[in-house]
This record gives sequence, structure tokens and C-alpha cells, in this order.
Amino acid sequence: MPVLRPTPENLDRAAAALRAGGVVAIPTETVYGLAANAFDARAVARIFEIKRRPTFDPLIVHVLDEAMLARVVACVPPAARALIERFWPGPLTLVLRKQPSVPELVTSGLPTVAVRMPSHPVARSILERTGTPLAAPSANLFGRLSPTRAEHVERALGHHIDFILDGGPAEFGLESTIVTLKPAPAVLRPGSITIEEIEQVTGPLPAEQSDANHPVMPGGLPQHYAPATPIRLVRAETVPSAERERAGFIALSQRAEGYAQARQLSNRGDLREAAARLFETLHELDDLGLERIDVEPLPERGLGIAIMDRLRRASNVEF
Repeated sequence: MPVLRPTPENLDRAAAALRAGGVVAIPTETVYGLAANAFDARAVARIFEIKRRPTFDPLIVHVLDEAMLARVVACVPPAARALIERFWPGPLTLVLRKQPSVPELVTSGLPTVAVRMPSHPVARSILERTGTPLAAPSANLFGRLSPTRAEHVERALGHHIDFILDGGPAEFGLESTIVTLKPAPAVLRPGSITIEEIEQVTGPLPAEQSDANHPVMPGGLPQHYAPATPIRLVRAETVPSAERERAGFIALSQRAEGYAQARQLSNRGDLREAAARLFETLHELDDLGLERIDVEPLPERGLGIAIMDRLRRASNVEF
């Protein structure tokens, strides 16, 4: 499983592997994705096998342009069109009625498909070279931390995939925002585009929760995005000194003494910088053999909503 620089020759090699039914890890602006031809059910089945992902959890399909979108979705309602014109290419996923040709495995038997148009130049080059939509969930073991660098993919998935294209660190570091359009626009998963930004296009939105056991969109389970080291959301001032000695600590910009390792997501308190660094910081602390990682809750505004969504799914413990 070679890690390849995205030279024209290597992009051609990766695209040829995808056309032949292979599975390739590609960089996107959100996190690294595990890509396969969305119309090749056997290749898609390899994604589920490699990730150890339950087949009831649908995948996101990535498209290059409007022509490729038309091969995946049956129609684009006006609200979806407005969001596409504002945010595509970019980290927004829309849940739309699927074309019959999209395999049931991709959508977990649902009549809808989650689709987005990435902005990362390597992802777009691969889509252009393959000439087909790509199913591409995050390139990690199911339920574990999302990968924001090629080395995260290499450690997690080993020799199970054909290639890893190294496009450097992900720009956003959080998965895409997912919006459903039926019966009315609603956010299924907060992400790199904030709810406030979506509402500038659609008007006020309700937050919609997926069924805990049968999600209608990717990443909809209550436990997800978790490192091997236990996480808890906790205010540092409530943690006794004795509990800090073998633990790590993560905060937006606050400092805490006595922890074995402590990290700040943004010295300036910038939520966009914090979002970009979240998974990378969790990967770093997860590799240190700590007993626990304490995370100071972040303000739930703007990107803080998406960050806290990921942290709650990773911990399921709050004090």
C-alpha cells in the first residue's frame, strides 16, 4: 500500500486502480476519504469490509460537476440548488433522491443519497481522471478518529487499500455539514460549514437527529469519531490533581496545570483553527499511552457546534 505524492503519473495510477475496482485513500478539504467507484457494488463492499463499517450506515458520494451529479440524483429541488450555488465545491453534503443506478449498498437501502462536490484539487483531479462518482467515507476504522493526514490513514488501514494519495493536512479538519431537503431543509450533521451560514441561504433551520440504530446519513450514530484512549468532557477546575498525572488535556485556549500532556486548539481562541486541529490533536494524544483525555467544553456557537458534536460522540461522558 504505497503512499503516493499527487504527481500526474500517480494520479493516473490511482484513477486506473479505481476504474478497475480498487479502493484508494484520497485527500479532501474536510478529512481523508476512502474512495471507490460508486457504481461498482463489489468495490463499495470493500470499503465496508476495510472500515469494518456496518452496512446500515450510508456513504457519501463525491461528484466533480453538474453532469456527474445528474448521474447520482434524480432531481435537485430549488432549496438544494440555492445551497449548491453558494457552497459547492466545498464541505457541504446534500441528501437528495437517488437515481436507480446507485447501488443499494451505497445508500443502505434508502431512496436518498448523500452527495457532495469536493473542492480539494487532488480529489477533483481523481474524479476527473476516473470519470465516475466516488463513494468516499472517511479513511479510518469505523467509529474511530477521522484522518486529517496521510499518515493517519496509513496507521489505521495498513495494507488493506491500493494507494494513499498524500495531499498534506486537511484544510478544515472536520467532516462536511449534511443537510436534508425533505420535507424541508434541516441539518442532519453540523460540520465545516456552520448552521448560521446555511441559514443565510435557507432561512431558520431545525436541527434533526438521526435514528440511533439506523442512521439516515453518514456519521449518525451516537458513538463515533473516538480515539482508543477514553475521552471525557470536563471543566479543568473540577479535576483533582491526582487525576491529572496520567491524563491529557485539550482546550480551546485555556491552560491547565498538572496534566501529563496539555494542548491548546487555538491560542487566539479561533474556532476555525480549533476545528482544523481537533482530530490531529486527538490522534497525537491517543498515541502517547495516556489513561484518559480530558477536554474542556468549547463554546457552542458557529463551528463550536460541530466540534462539540464530534466530542460528545467520541466521549458519551460529560461532567
